[in-house]
Amino acid sequence: MADTAVEPKWRSYGTRRRSTRTLRVRASAALVAVTVLAVLLVPPLVQLDQQAVDLGAKLQPPSWAHPFGTDDVGRDLLLRCVYGLRVSLLIGVTAALTATVIGTAVGATAGALGGWADRAVMRLVDTFSSVPHLLLGIFIVAMFRPGVWPVVVSVGLTHWLSTARIVRAEVLSLRARPYIDAALSGGASRLRIAVRHLLPAVLPQAALAAVLMVPHAMWHESALSFLGLGLPSHLASLGNLIQTARGSLLAGQWWPTLFPGLFLIVPTLALAGLAGAWRERINPRRRSELML
Repeated sequence: MADTAVEPKWRSYGTRRRSTRTLRVRASAALVAVTVLAVLLVPPLVQLDQQAVDLGAKLQPPSWAHPFGTDDVGRDLLLRCVYGLRVSLLIGVTAALTATVIGTAVGATAGALGGWADRAVMRLVDTFSSVPHLLLGIFIVAMFRPGVWPVVVSVGLTHWLSTARIVRAEVLSLRARPYIDAALSGGASRLRIAVRHLLPAVLPQAALAAVLMVPHAMWHESALSFLGLGLPSHLASLGNLIQTARGSLLAGQWWPTLFPGLFLIVPTLALAGLAGAWRERINPRRRSELML
């Protein structure tokens, strides 16, 4: 009798947990869809200049005319946030793809070759990992003039290490499979095995790493821009908007800081939630730590 009474409770708990997880995934997908639609449709549909200065309307609080208020030179903050999200998302996606390509190439090469080549590559990865990402990114950006591509290069060259480790571990696992031994016994070259068998098998993990890296890259770009080392100050990005709003926050105007911060936090959490759900689907035995 006790077992039959306990079993429905466990089933009910599992059902509620799955329902909550599904709801969170749907909410994350909806937020990502709204983000993509906003950055794609708002600039061409809203025929307003986001750089237009109106000193007579500076630092106005949120209202019907300006739902997010205005900044210190009277520019509409909602439009600036959308443009800033567009720039930050573009940099995040480009930098994540760059880092994923580098990490996949390095990790697949190390895992496929093995031996001394694998050890040399992993020591190189360990050496780069010992340096903080932000410090190395600042060093790279400082060698160029402020702009989009220096930030993309900086983030791409500092974020490929985790992808390289993941891909290498996956390749080493695949090399122990019987069909790889059969291909080697049949006379297939290492290059053919890598191209026909190993690389297609690690592409889902590499794609997942790219999606997981987009929020990280967006935060990295915002940190560099906040420090004044990323994008030019006239270019709208979320980091620049937060950086220029520091003085307004000290003076009591909260909206120039709050809304760019929300535009940075909410989409990155939504992307992380979708990536966590994808990782659970790829590997159901390991629960994602990034699920919202």
